[in-house]
Amino acid sequence: MTLAAWMYSINQLIEAHAGEPWVLIALAALCTIDGFFPPVPSESLVVGLAAVGRPPWWLLAPVAALGAVCGDNIAFLIGRRLGHTRMLNGGRRRVKTVVWARRQLRRRGPLCILVARYIPGGRVIVNAMAGATGFSYRVFLAVDVIAGILWSAYSVAIGTGTATVVGGNHMLAMAVGIVLAVAIGAVLDQILRRLMPVRAEADEEPVPGAVDEPRERHSHAA
Repeated sequence: MTLAAWMYSINQLIEAHAGEPWVLIALAALCTIDGFFPPVPSESLVVGLAAVGRPPWWLLAPVAALGAVCGDNIAFLIGRRLGHTRMLNGGRRRVKTVVWARRQLRRRGPLCILVARYIPGGRVIVNAMAGATGFSYRVFLAVDVIAGILWSAYSVAIGTGTATVVGGNHMLAMAVGIVLAVAIGAVLDQILRRLMPVRAEADEEPVPGAVDEPRERHSHAA
């Protein structure tokens, strides 16, 4: 089989199955799991399906957003269950990310939740830290819904835009779209880390919606 014939067969296979109902169910499940288990490539899946054009974007975007919000809420609840101390267990990079998330939540809580989604690995840590430090769940949920909608729209736009440029080759559109999404994510990661750096000194003053748990809760009780 020639390369052209092989790619044609793959494109036909994608075209045949991309529009089936189980694809949306799988998408919602993977977007949810990705909210607390980062190795799951939910963004790549959204970009790839958007590049194919099936399911249609008006189904793809809300399902992806719903799954992402559910996953974020699970991470928040896990963080609240574990507490801040257990979140620090891990390697040096993990500890550095946790410290960054805690301080950014104190300084710019809602903004931190909104932009952390575009930092590889940062989304889960920030959402879990929001739960671990007693961040207001009402504020978290409102900001996270906005973040989920923006993320799904961003991913769908990359896939759709790539397909418009590449044409009807679904496999190529998926590959180019995924590479583009990873590249944009890496650039955003560097930009956001420079705009929201970790400071050397501890930032002790609270911000609206954030409560340091458990120390402040005990002090209040006293």
